[in-house]
Amino acid sequence: MNPKTQNRLYLVTGASGYVGGRLVRDLLEDGCAVRILVRDRRKISGQPWAHLVDVVEGNANSPADLQRALTGVHTTYYLLHSINAGTQFDEVEAEMAQNFADASAHCGVSQIIYLGGIANDENRSKHLASRMNTGAILGAGTVPVLELRAGIIIGSGSASFEMLRHLTHRLPIMTTPKWVSNRTQPIGIRDVLYYLRQCAQLATPVKKVCDIGGPQVLSYADMMQKFAQLSGLRKRLIIQVPVLTPKLSSLWIGFVTPVPISLAKPLVESLISEVVADPKKSIDALIPKPQEGLLTVEEAIKLALTRTAEHSVDTRWSDAAFPFAPWQKAQGDPDWAGEMMLRDLRVRTTDVPAHLIWEQIERIGGDNGWFGAGWLWYLRGLLDRMLGGVGLRRGRRDPEHLRLGDSVDFWRVEELTKGSMLRLYAEMILPGKAWLEFQVSEEDGKTVLRQEAQFAPRGLGGQLYWYAVLPFHIFIFPTMMRNVIKSAKRQSRSNA
Repeated sequence: MNPKTQNRLYLVTGASGYVGGRLVRDLLEDGCAVRILVRDRRKISGQPWAHLVDVVEGNANSPADLQRALTGVHTTYYLLHSINAGTQFDEVEAEMAQNFADASAHCGVSQIIYLGGIANDENRSKHLASRMNTGAILGAGTVPVLELRAGIIIGSGSASFEMLRHLTHRLPIMTTPKWVSNRTQPIGIRDVLYYLRQCAQLATPVKKVCDIGGPQVLSYADMMQKFAQLSGLRKRLIIQVPVLTPKLSSLWIGFVTPVPISLAKPLVESLISEVVADPKKSIDALIPKPQEGLLTVEEAIKLALTRTAEHSVDTRWSDAAFPFAPWQKAQGDPDWAGEMMLRDLRVRTTDVPAHLIWEQIERIGGDNGWFGAGWLWYLRGLLDRMLGGVGLRRGRRDPEHLRLGDSVDFWRVEELTKGSMLRLYAEMILPGKAWLEFQVSEEDGKTVLRQEAQFAPRGLGGQLYWYAVLPFHIFIFPTMMRNVIKSAKRQSRSNA
């Protein structure tokens, strides 16, 4: 670490997100003192670096919380966005940026590092326009802002990579909009992190806008063909049609890939414009390229595929919580909020050791499935996608192990006690709030498995929904318990 920077304190916002979670890890490896601002510290408790950072719990729109987070900070990384905050996300992002700029100036921050998006075309999407406006608002403050603008980021777990991967795998023949021929300059997540961590070592504050991109300029269609080749697939037949609007394209992507429609839409809109780094905004004079060079598209895809195959994906696009439907209350509602709680409790006792039962529970979801009634889970996931939810294709970060905050299809890990308790919160479209909880314990030399579905209905519609799906519960939940125990028994016999 540079001796001139060793006494600095760095604040990372968005630390529970895709880029932020990896940046914290890398800054710590560089010997930096790191503080993070998160709404709920439990969200990062499963990260291996959680005990190595100073955690400030708060809201980025609260001046008081920002002051607590920014006091004593030299450099802060602004990695916040509200892409899933509904149609007015640009207004939310503008307000958040203004509050952050004001608080940074008040607390004497020396440098703001902001990761934005490349936008060359004046007819840019609302998402890219908001990204640029965020940079402009931050830059208008008194604290110097170094804005790094990137295009498509290729890396295991990124939304762009998942969209590319699933489109290519699932569709050997595809009709596509004209934007697949637009030029783009993707960059590997490894190189994005290289530039971000090098910013921490700058001797003096910098006020500048720099584009960062990989060494190749190509079309999205070219990327799909390269992905197919590297994955051992046949060349994809791509037929361009003029009638696929961004809205139709995002609906199509929402059904074919794990990326929900609400996230696919801004990603698609960003591809309508050419996303190529401007040579006049090169970062090379400030931060030279890495000694091994920037990753090519082929190298970035290979690395992402390897990480995915090895189940060594540190962060995923789904790590950021999916927004609740408008009729849902926040998870943090107090117990006295007056909600009705409907329950479906199942209890089974078995001779199978508790640790083997737990191993099966921790594997639930994703490619492992839900221990029976797969077609019913599929139909529920399909319905959720049709309503604009995340559906089942979101999968999970790791097939064997969970950590707090992980997404599991249309659930999220809300509570986790290794070996004994797993509580999942439903992020599907529902007229209320739902949980699925598993508890494993030992009583009188036996293993007791408790499985409970809980539902807090929102009004009469929520209650009617519960009773409408109750016949399916009578089939799904006993089947799930029975198959969890059967699978654990098979594991016990194979270990014998």
